[in-house]
Amino acid sequence: MDGVRIGLQMRALRRRRRWTQHRLAEAAEVSRSVVGRIEGGQVHRVAATTLIRVAAALGATVSVRIMWHGEALDRLLDAGHADLVERTLALLTSWSWDCAAEVSFSIAGERGSIDILAFHAPTGTLLVIEVKSVVPDMQAMLHGIDRKARLGPRIAGDRGWKVATVARLLVLPDDRTVRRRVRQHATTLELALPARTIAVKRWLRAPSGPMSGILFLSDVRQAVPRHRVASPTGEGHAQE
Repeated sequence: MDGVRIGLQMRALRRRRRWTQHRLAEAAEVSRSVVGRIEGGQVHRVAATTLIRVAAALGATVSVRIMWHGEALDRLLDAGHADLVERTLALLTSWSWDCAAEVSFSIAGERGSIDILAFHAPTGTLLVIEVKSVVPDMQAMLHGIDRKARLGPRIAGDRGWKVATVARLLVLPDDRTVRRRVRQHATTLELALPARTIAVKRWLRAPSGPMSGILFLSDVRQAVPRHRVASPTGEGHAQE
């Protein structure tokens, strides 16, 4: 994080409003010395929540980007996302869903892509799936899911799918960080996506009516079972 640049940006925004440091401190509910530290480039001495509050008082937002070995971190996140998509597709196809990944759309000026669009022909159920390897801004994510679910029937119609019901699913990795983030937004998510993994899987096997939920996928691969096979001598030996 470039503290000097952030300090200069904050100062420029404050002066644009013709505010004193004291006026900004009042608006952000912090001390004037905190504003002085920020504008002096000493961002490392200010809590992240405080920095966000000061920026918000100026009508700005704070964005932090973690860099690691050039673009290696982006590739790592992409790999995690691709793995979740692959495992979700395998699960759905095993339960007789027709699936399409990375479905792009452009409808009346609305553009984007759906991670997975799945259709259950016997029931006419369309499932719009958002896959996230990390939990991003919650409101933006839910807005995106709602928008895609609204456009879903039209997108599905272009594929010849006759939709009777639309369902929504958020797929997340099953790890402590993600579950903690979900718990932090429990009330919002209970309203928007109430079903959880066990209920979601039960519904996926036999869809009935609309469903909105979250599916947590663990990173544990299914082990290949080892069976005992009897030998001609009567002694068993392991066989994969």
